[in-house]
Amino acid sequence: MAIPKRTDVPTELTWDLTRVFKNDQEWEKELSAVKAETAGLSQLKGTLSQDAAHLLSGIKQLLSVQRRLEKLYVYATMSSDVDTSNTHYLAYVGQAQALANSFSAETSFVTPEILSISEKQLAAFFQAEPELKDYDQWLKRITDKRSHTLSPDQEKLIASAHDAMGVSENTFNVLTNSDMEYGYVQDENGDMVQLSDGLYSLLIQSQDRSVRKNAFDVLYASYGQFENSLASTLSGVVKMHNFDAQAHKFASARDAALFENGVPTQVYDTLFTSVNQHLDLLHRYVALRKRILGLKDLAMWDMYVPLTGQPALSYTFDQAKAEAKKALAPLGEDYLKQVDYIFNNRVIDVVESQNKVTGAYSGGSYDTDPYELLNWEDNLDSLYTLVHETGHSVHSYYTRHTQPYQYGEYPIFVAEIASTTNENILTEYFLDHVTDPKTRAFLLNHYLDSFKGTLYRQTQFAEFEQWIHEEDAKGEALTADKLDAYYGDLNQRYYGDSVTPGGDIAKEWSRIPHFYYNFYVYQYATGFAAATALANKVVHGTEADRDAYLGFLKAGSSDYPTEIMKRAGVDMTKPDYLEDAFKTFEKRLNEFESLIGKF
Repeated sequence: MAIPKRTDVPTELTWDLTRVFKNDQEWEKELSAVKAETAGLSQLKGTLSQDAAHLLSGIKQLLSVQRRLEKLYVYATMSSDVDTSNTHYLAYVGQAQALANSFSAETSFVTPEILSISEKQLAAFFQAEPELKDYDQWLKRITDKRSHTLSPDQEKLIASAHDAMGVSENTFNVLTNSDMEYGYVQDENGDMVQLSDGLYSLLIQSQDRSVRKNAFDVLYASYGQFENSLASTLSGVVKMHNFDAQAHKFASARDAALFENGVPTQVYDTLFTSVNQHLDLLHRYVALRKRILGLKDLAMWDMYVPLTGQPALSYTFDQAKAEAKKALAPLGEDYLKQVDYIFNNRVIDVVESQNKVTGAYSGGSYDTDPYELLNWEDNLDSLYTLVHETGHSVHSYYTRHTQPYQYGEYPIFVAEIASTTNENILTEYFLDHVTDPKTRAFLLNHYLDSFKGTLYRQTQFAEFEQWIHEEDAKGEALTADKLDAYYGDLNQRYYGDSVTPGGDIAKEWSRIPHFYYNFYVYQYATGFAAATALANKVVHGTEADRDAYLGFLKAGSSDYPTEIMKRAGVDMTKPDYLEDAFKTFEKRLNEFESLIGKF
């Protein structure tokens, strides 16, 4: 089965970027204009603290350039993502990144200068210029940084260095998405096919154990060839994170990352504590998996095969869109109106093609559609992915159409909550409507695997991420052997004694792009747990519960993320929401065990 070239993909299954820029020439013209405006931003230095009028006009000018820059960046990266071998758009990405770094350097004076305004003087500015109230939270996020901000010259130097320090992440992306090729494997029909990430996700679920083992072996053989290089790229990014944290007087890179997103550290610590206290539930599920599969030596390539046989549900893309709309109906007519637009106006790039970025995401900027990238397969996982990314996209739509630009992006911490709430609503929909025991067992199995892969697995990733940053901070070299050893032990602790120790799963760290995102992965886990509570409120609660949830989707960055979540009904500084999630997992595990024993 050959993977199609980009030129062979039907137009209706591709996203339409002409709504961002009509063509490349328009993009290049805007790039030149924004470059000129960026170069002129340094002239604002010394004026922001002069008086209220200068502060207001300076903020407006800065945000105007940033807004246009983001749109340039979106067009470049999304044009490149659908074919990472296209050097024309790779060059666009390079130019957009260089301009973003230039913007950071030219505006590095902003935070120090605003911090030079005393609290008393800033209060007087607000009295003199009432329109500054529109930027109150934006300014507060800056003034919160007083103890972590350097002199203007020092901040400019660090900002200028980011271009060079970002090379490791770029190298990882090009190596894994373009230069690296997987070998051939035999599929369930006995045909030799070239492995891809999309195909791997299918073969690893095969009922034929030799098929999933071979897919696993071929995948990790490919990464194994570049393991030392990948250890080097990961080490480079970790060093950048630690350097930034140390330079800005943070105790650790983790503390710096959480502070940047306005998230209290107890959220992170509470997650680790709660998950480790409930590893027994994961061990119980893994042991059940081993028993059902009838294996003496359960391996990690056995961890994704459905325990109830071949999937009872599969969907074409059109069928999935129809099913998604039915499932998301509890969110209301206005929500479904936004879903309709996304599904039917080439906002989604649907199918896998050669050199297309793997995985899925929702992107765009304040002035564009909330685009989605998928790598579609006709299975239940792809339906869940569609619902997940559409959760991001509608969240983006509501935020951008409710908040002004300065609050028109939601914090990273809450980003995964909207998407996984949609996933949980889909699960609730299926469990409310499916009565056939075998299909119901399959759905429960899918939920349990999702819980395992999100709340447990992403917390495992977060533990690894914290460890690599701590090791680098101590001056320890992050060699491939050392990374393998720690990751292998960590994986064994999470999955328990039912899994045969050792093997290439120790190399899994080498293929996880999220380790380059600076303490991002824990938010998948916290988001999944919070989404359990929110989905229950939307589906089984009152109209007020649904309105509170929609209010969360519209809040953007108008407040700190944990405060936004409290208004939606979930306090993420306490373990209650995590305990509720584990109770749901245990309840559904109990039902699954009961059902699976009947056939």
